[in-house]
Amino acid sequence: MIEAGLLWAFVAAFIFAMLARRLASSVLTAPIYFIALGLLLAKVGWIELEAAEQTLHLVAEATLVVLLFLDASQIDLRQLKKHHVWPQRMLMLGLPLSVLIGTFVAGLILPDWPLVALALVAAILAPTDAALGQSVVSNEAVPQSVRRGLTVESGLNDGMALPLILLFASLVGEVDGRGAQDWIAFGFAQILLGPLAGIIVGWVGAVIMLRAVRHKLTSASFEGIAALSLAAIAYLAAGEIGGNGFISAFVAGLTFGNCVKGRCKFLFEFAESEGQLFMWAAFFLVGLVLVPEALENLTWPIFGLIMLSLFLVRPLAIWLSLIGTKTAASTKLFMGWFGPRGLATALFALLILPQIGGEYEEIILAIAINAVWISAILHGVSATPLSKLYGNSVSNMGSCAEQEPVPMPFETDSPTISEPKTSDQTGETHD
Repeated sequence: MIEAGLLWAFVAAFIFAMLARRLASSVLTAPIYFIALGLLLAKVGWIELEAAEQTLHLVAEATLVVLLFLDASQIDLRQLKKHHVWPQRMLMLGLPLSVLIGTFVAGLILPDWPLVALALVAAILAPTDAALGQSVVSNEAVPQSVRRGLTVESGLNDGMALPLILLFASLVGEVDGRGAQDWIAFGFAQILLGPLAGIIVGWVGAVIMLRAVRHKLTSASFEGIAALSLAAIAYLAAGEIGGNGFISAFVAGLTFGNCVKGRCKFLFEFAESEGQLFMWAAFFLVGLVLVPEALENLTWPIFGLIMLSLFLVRPLAIWLSLIGTKTAASTKLFMGWFGPRGLATALFALLILPQIGGEYEEIILAIAINAVWISAILHGVSATPLSKLYGNSVSNMGSCAEQEPVPMPFETDSPTISEPKTSDQTGETHD
């Protein structure tokens, strides 16, 4: 029976891959497709859920480690500082405002909950997912500056939200009366020691890779293995010293990427190919294992909280964060809406369940998982028409901030790590 379920899962994945280009402009996004596929197989009972649940935790952790590392490694901190005012504002102001406003809104829906539990819910719902907004960030009707802003924000906000989530989770443990001092010490150790491990692993790994390539000790086919190994090293090394492995993987990717400065093409190629398979598998397992129970626990208060988070909390936070910039009102609304909740929200909720336990565990997980599938549908359905409508409105603005060119990450004349460029006497450059 399990084999039959897996057979159909891989058949479905093959079919989607063969139609991916055509589906890219439709409302049927990969997250919707694979969440629905998992839910369908759960309903027909072709896969044993107990075995799938064990697989989910393994795949979830591996996916989160890899995606945190890859997303961070593609962020050019120099360009972020010089050219990307919008993501700077959305990260430094919009993210904290999302948590603050979200805490207030959650308090209206769940008035009997302690403040730290409300803040935890708001922090889990704050990160956005580029995978759910892929049809937006790849849509050329949307100005490049807006697409880059959303991509940079989604690449960084999950890693920036994680320390808050861990801290609030440790404080919920205190409220629940289970070793307050131990939980707080645990939380701070994870938040402080994780980045330390990530910086060391990312920098040392980048230095070794650059020198290995310079001395022709390795080749392009092995760079990918080395980069993924660094993500695993950062994750495991942080755990050995009491830090958080996910934060470590994120910081390691950020450090590694800005040391090699875009010269490791694998980081981009993997994110666009094999990385997609990681995400598909995670969405499938979320639909298979978590969505059925989440649907059973979906109440009107939970539904209302999710709707307010999507339609009010983030849009308001982004609007406020962009005050004072040369940003059109339509751009503020567009970037405020396209902050879909995805894998980070689901996986972070799974991550902190052992810490919080008690009466909040089931409800927080239900909020997170229901937010993911609801967001997948709403943002998937609205992506193409709203992108077209917004793109037309910007094209009629004339000269504006939205139309300004934005450099690509690590835009440089430097060659890739493994493919040095040479120039002949005519001045032409050859690979």
